[in-house]
Amino acid sequence: EVSFMGITDGETFIPLATSQDHKRAYDNDEGPNTGGMGSYSPARILNEEEQAIVMNSIIYPLLAKLMEKGRPYKGFLYAGLMMVKGKPYVLEFNARLGDPETQSILLRMKSDIVPYLIGVAEGNLKREPIVWDERFAVCVVMASQGYPGSYKKGMEITGLSLFKDREDIVVFHAGTENKDGRVVTSGGRVLSVCALDTSPEKAITKVYDAVFQIHFDGAFYRRDIARRAINR
Repeated sequence: EVSFMGITDGETFIPLATSQDHKRAYDNDEGPNTGGMGSYSPARILNEEEQAIVMNSIIYPLLAKLMEKGRPYKGFLYAGLMMVKGKPYVLEFNARLGDPETQSILLRMKSDIVPYLIGVAEGNLKREPIVWDERFAVCVVMASQGYPGSYKKGMEITGLSLFKDREDIVVFHAGTENKDGRVVTSGGRVLSVCALDTSPEKAITKVYDAVFQIHFDGAFYRRDIARRAINR
């Protein structure tokens, strides 16, 4: 399974880097489904030839059909795909970006995204590929104990200031809020901790080193995010 996302003005489609999500709550893909417990990019399950197949057999026919029906689609498009012997099968389409796939993708984006957004809004998106960092990105979601079921809120989060000036480690907030000057939990998926490095192994080590320094009562996370990338 792979997430294939891009941006379109209804005619032109610019793909984003590929990313692999981890849906199950626990290690070894066990437990209930969640909104996503981590991701990595690039997802080596989809090579350049297969990306071209996805574009030509799925994405552009979809955009053409929407245009034909007088309902051109503009914005981000997310295709959830299952690859079987090099052939893509559509699991779902979403008119949005994926979470947490996007976090690992954004960490690798070197181009300024604003001109692409303006191009979409004005209907003149240029066929200029986005420039990507060659490094590998891994994102680990830190969740509240009990997620995806019931969970407590209001747990103080510490350790965030350790990474505020890091280019290679970024902490994205999700289920958090500021309460009396303290950052506390307010949701099931609390933080996405992401790291860049030159190989999957190094990125995995770096991201978990960061996760181990961030604390809140009841925090839980998978400990095998991106491990499958090492074996590909």
